[in-house]
Amino acid sequence: MKDYCFGIDIGGTTVKCGLFRTNGDLVDKWEIPTRTEDAGKNILPDIAAAVKAKMSEKNLTADDVEGVGVGVPGPVRHGKVPVAVNLHWGETDIVGILGGLTGLRVCAGNDANVAALGEMWKGGAEGCSDVIVVTLGTGVGGGIIVDGKLVEGAHGAGGEIGHGHATDELAEPCNCGNTGCLEQVASATGIVRVAKDELTKHPEIRTALKDDGGLSAKAVFDAYKTGDDLAEIIVNRFAKYLGAMLGAYACVTDPEIIVIGGGVSKAGEPLIDIVTRYYKEFAFSACKNTPIVLARLGNDAGIYGSAKLVLNA
Repeated sequence: MKDYCFGIDIGGTTVKCGLFRTNGDLVDKWEIPTRTEDAGKNILPDIAAAVKAKMSEKNLTADDVEGVGVGVPGPVRHGKVPVAVNLHWGETDIVGILGGLTGLRVCAGNDANVAALGEMWKGGAEGCSDVIVVTLGTGVGGGIIVDGKLVEGAHGAGGEIGHGHATDELAEPCNCGNTGCLEQVASATGIVRVAKDELTKHPEIRTALKDDGGLSAKAVFDAYKTGDDLAEIIVNRFAKYLGAMLGAYACVTDPEIIVIGGGVSKAGEPLIDIVTRYYKEFAFSACKNTPIVLARLGNDAGIYGSAKLVLNA
């Protein structure tokens, strides 16, 4: 194996780039703008230019570089994206185009799946090979890893954790078109939805939470940590949804560890404690003691995972 590889994480605003040694040491990281105008035609050429510039800066040649891994906000199958709405891409052959522009081997995967791979490699699940990673942000994403390999699925939709059916209680549809998805009740926006519902149901409970435009998942967990009675109801409801769904996923893949990341995970150990409580209630007996831990890589998970894509190929 060669000494270096690149990990690229394409976001809607910026492209995060990392140069790694193949042992996992991060040598350098930087960002470039994501130019989505003109159907995103400049994104891959810009990445190629950034990779070449870094190779020149570090005096590297193709003989030194194992390849380039790329995480993309959209489904990926065999190195191609059928559509990536945030990038304004239609069908795009990432491997073919970027490989041609750089002269390097290229591997590509869905960004959430790739971030899960990063957490397995150098993050919260380091040392494990069977992992479930769930990211709680504006939506709910994640990835499933079995025997060290990402589960991509037949349509590139493997690991779409946020779109499992969690509840029959909602009337409005999810962004995916279905109703009652985990994303609708366990994302940052989902927690706010649950909070507004409980505020309406329990006007008699004194609480620091108010539906005045400043309600947020952080506000809910901050109140929960102070013993706020309504926040406790909200957090328990959220944790029951998430714990039950993680229990369902765990009995399919039997992971060594479950990792929770994303913005909501900044609530820290209180979040882990209550989700674990409900997970143990619903999980299959053989899986009940699977540890649930916080992610460690933060915003760097994508570049680590993208680099690992190349090393796993």
